[in-house]
Amino acid sequence: MVCDDTDANNSLAIHSHPFTISATDPAEQIPDARALSGLEAMEHAHRHMPVLRGLMRTLIADGVDFTGARIAVCLILEPKTAVLLRELKAAGAIVGVFADPADTDQRVADQLQREGIVVEADTTWTAEQTHQGALRLLDRIRPNIIIDDGASFARLAAAECPELMKQLIGVAEETTSGVRAFQAMQDAGALDFPVIAVNDSILKTGFDNTHGTGESCVTTMQEILGAHAFDGAQVTVIGYGPVGKGFALRVRALGAHVIICDTNPVAALQAVFDGFAAQDIDDALPQADMVVSATGARHTITVNHMRRMRTGAVLSVIGGIANEIALDDIPGFRHQTGCAHRTLAVPNGPILTLLSEGDGVNYTAGGGNPIEIMDLSFAVQASAVAYLLTHRGALEPGLHRLDEVTDQRIATVALETRGYHASHAVADNGYDWTLTRFKETL
Repeated sequence: MVCDDTDANNSLAIHSHPFTISATDPAEQIPDARALSGLEAMEHAHRHMPVLRGLMRTLIADGVDFTGARIAVCLILEPKTAVLLRELKAAGAIVGVFADPADTDQRVADQLQREGIVVEADTTWTAEQTHQGALRLLDRIRPNIIIDDGASFARLAAAECPELMKQLIGVAEETTSGVRAFQAMQDAGALDFPVIAVNDSILKTGFDNTHGTGESCVTTMQEILGAHAFDGAQVTVIGYGPVGKGFALRVRALGAHVIICDTNPVAALQAVFDGFAAQDIDDALPQADMVVSATGARHTITVNHMRRMRTGAVLSVIGGIANEIALDDIPGFRHQTGCAHRTLAVPNGPILTLLSEGDGVNYTAGGGNPIEIMDLSFAVQASAVAYLLTHRGALEPGLHRLDEVTDQRIATVALETRGYHASHAVADNGYDWTLTRFKETL
């Protein structure tokens, strides 16, 4: 889909670019759960998420009581998320969900409403209606637990509904950018409620970010730009965290020449040891066919950065937060819902190809992370909710991380569902701190 704004005052203009965009691309012929009804898509996701289902059974058997917990959820609303909502409701929780219009699968939203889950999400909402929808969910659920994506929903509650925060047990935060925001609040002395950093679990970051987002962004960009879009392309990846690394490794395997830009010297050195060139962003942009932001940081790519790019280059965000690309600094730019790609005339600069309106390409133009990946991530979310419930009133305000036992429990369930298992311990390999090589020699 080519989107264009014909407003004479807008800075957008039609321009060709070096990649073929075709509806007949082989990637478009892969069966897609998005073609199903809401109920069918949710049931398909349910069948492929045995880890979450098995973990919920284990938690309940271990005595975790979800009954009456009032849980407000702010996540991308699609079939995989619906499985988490259904599982929490089936366990006895009162569940409601809010999602931005661009993050909403309307058929799922409609189906969940029919099933008795409170939904505040509509693809047709304006910015003001979206704001009011979020506030309505807070009023309807009056949550004592919040599951958040990007820390925006919990911060909205704290800023505009402070009376609700008195009953808040805590927040489970899904994303890197959200944990970063809560960390900044904590550093400023402004975080006065407990937050479980779900993103910091290896069962989330090590799988969701690296394998899920890294892979799904590649396949979604192939759907938009063509199956061979990365073959021989010069690709600049900004940010070498788990998402950036997962993406870079995959596009290199597809024939891309990848340059990494990261402000952290350690991350840049890791990229070099992984076989990539590491450069300053100003040096890497002019030669790039594609520029991909993978930082989760606002204004990673400024207008001045865009001016350094060449005409026809593709600009995209993987993962992503609002205005990771500084589109808000481009006069007259207006977001168009559902726009997979459009041309973008940079003031006093080149004409670029912008993907997914600068939002995370995999969940706005694609189907998001694979079901099997989100099965692990939502198992961590369920564990975080269980942790908040079992430690109600005992957690100090601030960031908390789930312990290693939680990760091991989820991994054990995930292995078992695949027919595998970890090895047993050797009988005498327990660690004895009093035993040194000198003592052994004697």
